[in-house]
Amino acid sequence: MRPEPLITINSRTFCLTEPNIDTDQIIPARYLTVTDRSGLGEACFRDWRFDRSGQPTDHSLNAVDTARTAILVAGDNFGCGSSREHAPWALLDFGVRAVVTSTAADIFKSNAAKNGLLVAEINAQAHQALLSRPGAPVTIDLEGCTLRADGIEAEFTLDPFARTCLMQGVDPLGYILQQNDQIQSFEVRQGA
Repeated sequence: MRPEPLITINSRTFCLTEPNIDTDQIIPARYLTVTDRSGLGEACFRDWRFDRSGQPTDHSLNAVDTARTAILVAGDNFGCGSSREHAPWALLDFGVRAVVTSTAADIFKSNAAKNGLLVAEINAQAHQALLSRPGAPVTIDLEGCTLRADGIEAEFTLDPFARTCLMQGVDPLGYILQQNDQIQSFEVRQGA
């Protein structure tokens, strides 16, 4: 599944205010046996959304309309825990295009960017304002690395290569493959 290019995201938000949401909460370990990304949205936050018998809980995630809400505003230290590429896969399949938080785990941010999921770390004041307004319409601009909502403006930083890949809708390998003509020309010039 190739990521879609991200230039601007216009969406309403949904919020998970809890700090320290780890990758095992995002996708429980029992769902890590697959290498196909499709269908993992069902496993996203599975133990929060369903009880042990498989019945839906009253968790707010079960009311999220991902056709209208593609931006998750998450508590501090989102994506901590083990390295798990399935976590961004599950979020993307659930309908999330961007996670906005004040802090996110480095390895989660890296895995997310490589798979087409934006993680925008914004200042604490703007973050708290967004957490207090679930459903707020938000615009995220990757070119300017800005987030805007009614009365809220925040900047975020992204690794330049990750930003390029997100905006082009490619992963790192896809970016390299786009340079194939230049690579072949170099090899010819070098006599390889």
